[in-house]
Amino acid sequence: MRIVIAPQSLKGSLTAAEAGRAIARGVKAVYPEAETVIVPVADGGEGTVQALVDATGGRIIEQVVTGPLNDPVNAFFGILGDGQTAAIEMAAAAGLPLVPPSLRDPRITTTYGVGELILAALNLGCRHFIIGIGGSATNDGGAGMAQALGISLTDVNGKEIARGGAALAHLTHIDLSKMDPRLRECTFEVASDVTNPLCGPLGASAVYGPQKGATPETVAELDQALDHYAQIIEQDLHRSVRDIAGAGAAGGLGAGLIAFLNAQLRPGAQIVLEAVHLEETLPGSDLVITGEGQLDIQTGYGKSVGAVAALAKGFDLPVLAIAGGLGLHYRSVYELGIDAVTVLPSGPQSLEYAIAHADELMSDATERALLMLKLGMKLAEKSHPKTPS
Repeated sequence: MRIVIAPQSLKGSLTAAEAGRAIARGVKAVYPEAETVIVPVADGGEGTVQALVDATGGRIIEQVVTGPLNDPVNAFFGILGDGQTAAIEMAAAAGLPLVPPSLRDPRITTTYGVGELILAALNLGCRHFIIGIGGSATNDGGAGMAQALGISLTDVNGKEIARGGAALAHLTHIDLSKMDPRLRECTFEVASDVTNPLCGPLGASAVYGPQKGATPETVAELDQALDHYAQIIEQDLHRSVRDIAGAGAAGGLGAGLIAFLNAQLRPGAQIVLEAVHLEETLPGSDLVITGEGQLDIQTGYGKSVGAVAALAKGFDLPVLAIAGGLGLHYRSVYELGIDAVTVLPSGPQSLEYAIAHADELMSDATERALLMLKLGMKLAEKSHPKTPS
């Protein structure tokens, strides 16, 4: 028996690779002779860098960069096993958790540190980039990132505009002449499941600004600033980004990545599954086991578990999903190609206990599920005994 194990991380407890190893122990307890292939996966959000590094035999690089409030922060990025691909989570340099609630103000927060992570990866020889852009504290349209990469954003007096979303209202000119020339050799894939445009009632400021500290008045100010920003981008770079689906992701960072780096925005799970070559591991397998923290109606909207199931169904493989819990309308996951679901808790327990003992619980849940599978196989054999040859 050959079993492919492709879970994503369980937030706050297990990385995707750790979850995979726990599942493999549960498999071996029931089928000691089984071949297990662990492929950590992610959906472009938190845990994506670690999953990609673990799946490809890469490494994590720690880097001090400019944080969203212009203070130094300890960030990181990954270099995949090929030595050419960098994986970056923008939240590592400009994420909302880096800003205390009392200091959240998207008028001043910056993506400058994201650009510094890109430069650090460039210096280590990377020319292909996978960037996850969830969880931002910013609303600057990627302007800070651009400035870190050598792109000049100036006001009517020819001076560099300040960092932050509000300063975009003063932008009059964009100059790419001093942009790091190595960037022209690079390709950028952006992991994003957000389809919001840059501006308007469904744009970055209106939809995500409030959670970053924006008042209704601030939302209007930032939306106007991003609209002006889009006009200058079209004027100087001849690129129209205002209404592109996903341009509003991460406070408009999606638009900046498209405008300055010719990035391609794609579903995060799709990018990750391709990068870890999951499809290549499926032929000749008998079962796929995946998992995440919670299965619910959101699982079908860009989550890696749904993407794993869809890929497995292309090979007519059964799929077992293991979850920390089951949320609203979790039965919808069966429509994704998941055949059976089991959960970690074996009885009443606190969330704190479940997080602290997730490794053991994951292994036990796998064992229980496969024992049921084994029972079903025995019943099937009993109902349809083999005819002696």
